Parts: sequence; C-alpha cells; structure tokens
Amino acid sequence: MTLRQQLQLTIQLSIPAIVAQLSSIAMQYIDASMVGSLGANASASIGLVSTTTWLFWGLCGAAGTGFSVQVAHAIGAGDTSRAKSILRQSFVAVFAFSLLLATIGMSISGALPTWLGGDEAIRRDASLYFFIFSLFLPALQMNFLAGGMLRCSGNMRIPSLLNVLMCIEDVVFNYFLIFPTREVSLLGMQLHMPGAGLGVEGAILGTVLAELLTATLMMTYLWTRSSELKLKGSSGSFRPTLRILKNAFVIGGPMGLEHVVICGAQIMTTVIVAPLGIFAIAANSFAITAESLCYMPGYGISDAATTLIGQSLGAGRQKLTMRFAHITVYLGMLVMGVMGVVMYVAAPQIIGVMTPVEEIRSLGIMALRVEAFAEPMFAASIIAYGVFVGAGSTLVPSLMNFLSIWGVRLTLAAALAPSMGLKGVWVAMCVELCFRGCIFLVRLERGKWLKGP
Repeated sequence: MTLRQQLQLTIQLSIPAIVAQLSSIAMQYIDASMVGSLGANASASIGLVSTTTWLFWGLCGAAGTGFSVQVAHAIGAGDTSRAKSILRQSFVAVFAFSLLLATIGMSISGALPTWLGGDEAIRRDASLYFFIFSLFLPALQMNFLAGGMLRCSGNMRIPSLLNVLMCIEDVVFNYFLIFPTREVSLLGMQLHMPGAGLGVEGAILGTVLAELLTATLMMTYLWTRSSELKLKGSSGSFRPTLRILKNAFVIGGPMGLEHVVICGAQIMTTVIVAPLGIFAIAANSFAITAESLCYMPGYGISDAATTLIGQSLGAGRQKLTMRFAHITVYLGMLVMGVMGVVMYVAAPQIIGVMTPVEEIRSLGIMALRVEAFAEPMFAASIIAYGVFVGAGSTLVPSLMNFLSIWGVRLTLAAALAPSMGLKGVWVAMCVELCFRGCIFLVRLERGKWLKGP
C-alpha cells in the first residue's frame, strides 16, 4: 500500500467511528441539556455519580475488547473459523461479567452518593439514577461487544449508524419521560404534549431504553448479516475455553485496571470538587460532557487504529503496522488540536446550551478554556493507547496511566483546589494530559509494543 492508500484507509475507517463516538457524546450532551433545564440540583445529582457510571461503562468496554482484539488478529491471519469461535465464547463470558457488575452496582447505589460527599438534597435522585443504570448494564455490555466485534472485522459503518440511531431514540424517550404533560407552541399552533414528568429518573430511563433497543439491533446484525462473523447457519460451542479466557484477561484485564485507575481518579476528583458546592459539581459535570465533543474524534480514530493495528499484526506485517500507528496518532493530534481551538472560542455557547444558571455557566466556560490547551497531547495518549490495544499490549499503558493520573493530576488538583477552586482542578487536568501525551509518544516511537503482551 502507498502512503496515500494507507491514509485513505485510515480516514475511511475513522470517519464512521468518529460519528459513532460523537453520537454517543451528543446523547450525553442532550441528556445534560434537558436535565439542566430542571435546575442545579437535578444537574448535580447526575454529575455526582457520572464518574462512577463511567467506571462501570469502561469495565464493560474492557471485557468486550479482550475478545474483539483476538478476533481482529484472527481475521488478519485469514482464520474466520477461529474468529467465530472466539465470538461465540465471548457472548457467554461477557454477559456473565455484566450480570456481576449489575449486581454490584445495584447493591451500592443507595450508599454511593453519601460516599461521594453529595449534598443531602441530591442524594435520592443520584441513587435512583445509578440504580437504573446498573440494572441495564447487560444491555450496555452486549451493545459494546457487538459494536466492537463489527469494528474489529473492519465494519465501521453499521455500528456508527446504529449509534446515531441510539442518539435519536434517546432524544425522543427523554422528551416524553423527563418533562411533564405540557402545552407546546409549534409553528403558531398550541399542541398538547404528553409527558411522564420523571425528571432525573426519566433521563436515565430514556438512555437505557435507547441502549437496549440499539443492542438488540446490533446483535441481530452481527448474528445474521456480518460478512466476516455471521453465526447464523453455522455451528460451534459457546462454552468459553481456558485459552481464550486467558488471552481475553491478558488483553482486557489491564484495560479494566486502566479504567479503574482513570475513573477512580475521576471519583476522587469529584470528592475534591464536592466541597466546592453544588454549582461547582454541576459545572464540572457539564464541562466534562462538553469537552467530550472535542476528544471523541480522538476515540473514533483510536477505534480505527485498533482495527488497523490488530489486522496488520495478525497478517505479520510489522512495517505496515508502524506506519498505521504514526498515521493514526498524528492525524488525531491534528484533528483534536483544531477541535481545541473551536472549544476555546465557542465555550460560552457550548455551556450556555446546557444550563441557564449563570454561576454554573461561568465556571463551565472557564474549565473548557483551560482544557483546550491540552487537546493535541490528549489525542496522542488516546490514539497511542488504541494502537497498543490493537497489538494486545495493554499492561504497560495501564501503568503509565496510573502514574500520570494519580501521580500528577490528583496530587496537583488536591494542592490547587483549596486556593483556586474549580479552576485549580482543571489546571491540574491540563498539565497531566500534556504529560501523559508525552510519555505515550515516547513509548510509541520505541516500538517495543510491537511484540504484543
């Protein structure tokens, strides 16, 4: 392949993945905007547990990736029979894992807001939000697994389209579940619009119902239509084997640890932010959601990098693997650098859509403008991590994340928050992301990750 062909292939795989990631963030953005119209308490109740939902979300993703990377290697080697065998085993293994997570989540939902230092006024809604989220984790897990398998087979289009559909479904469900029955003015006409008026509870119900429907469609396509992985009409055992489980643990285990490290740090950040008040909690949550619009293209390119690296290594082509690593990482840095500029300029409009509360808006704008400077190096860490995942080398990057987040971000945030407030927390985050990007670029260039786990 020429350099131009490699770049074209990277872009072809990245665009659908970026669209899928942006649709996911758009769904969170819409949720935040709808709930934000209910007031600061409703926003803070979701913001309080958001980092813990990301923790569980990330563990589900890691479990699926432990199997999908093996599928990418098998497809790269031309062994579709083995790829289908891994797929069958993954269904049983990750579903059991998601049931365990759901049980843990529901059991801690009552105490979680208190553990996180949330104000008494927001604890009930925060607890209910997390309970419903945990109840539907198996659906989320199946959605992640099916989407990951399709992407690793080279099919980026279907997961992208279905995730866009999920965003639309979420808007519709939320519109009728969050708000009460009301009169709506449309084109000069007054319409009677029914609604459940469930508030925060309606926001999470709309999200999980959209996830459930999308998971059903994604699994159906994977099972009956996928050109590489279709199981309909074929036979094989669904019983997980020790070898496949071990490989999945070697790949997914460090990823799960990495998510625990990152989300544990985010939870600790919430603990640092919580004493700053409800406005700071809500602004911190909104700023994190808004920033996602900037870094989700990086995660989309990272998904493409995992597929390209996994299949290239599976085919035994190390030089092509390294070229794809450079193309994806530097393309991502360029894209997210541009997005950082947009985020800095448009921060008032981005936050303004999410909340009418002036105190929250001013804090959120400040946070986005501080973070904008870190976006290119954040891209380096995100996409280099996707490269390492495609190679099956996940332990060292997880340890690097641990060092960076806990050694730099949290230490600096704890030191700056008492004197600088929320701004100190986001300055610490900006410094840490730049540091993390640097150490990931160093590991990328050294090339030891090419040897795998």
